[in-house]
Amino acid sequence: MSALQPLDLAAIEAERTRIRDTQLASDRPASSARGVHHVALLSADVERTVRFYQGILEFPLTEVIENRDYKGSTHFFFDVGNGNLLAFFDFPGLDLGPYAEVLGGLHHLAISVDPTTWQRLRERLDAAGVDYEEESGTSLYFRDPDGARVELLAEPLGEMYGHSVR
Repeated sequence: MSALQPLDLAAIEAERTRIRDTQLASDRPASSARGVHHVALLSADVERTVRFYQGILEFPLTEVIENRDYKGSTHFFFDVGNGNLLAFFDFPGLDLGPYAEVLGGLHHLAISVDPTTWQRLRERLDAAGVDYEEESGTSLYFRDPDGARVELLAEPLGEMYGHSVR
């Protein structure tokens, strides 16, 4: 593993400003997409994943079907609100190895909840012994049973740090 190189924060901010000024249009057209249908992650144990996401995080399980792409694999879905789904696959018989953050891979999945729910889920994580990091009193970062990083964010959809990001 290589050592971290010192960062030129002024140059990074200048590049961020350049991208914002040249790519962020104030009169942008509507998106061609209707929304996120589902985000799919991997599960080593379907039952354990259901207990975590439905039992602790209160995301209702909506369906359990066979994965059309791999016989014997289960494709299952959780309701994460606003018509969005979080899906999982298991791949029995394949040794996929442990979760790893890699360039181009998933860093974390941020899910918006209202502040009252955020506090209740924080208490449920405590009761279940799930380690988490709290950031700014509005974010909880933790890992699911397979190691994927999840964030519970007590910010409205389309907002980040009190700013509109839509």
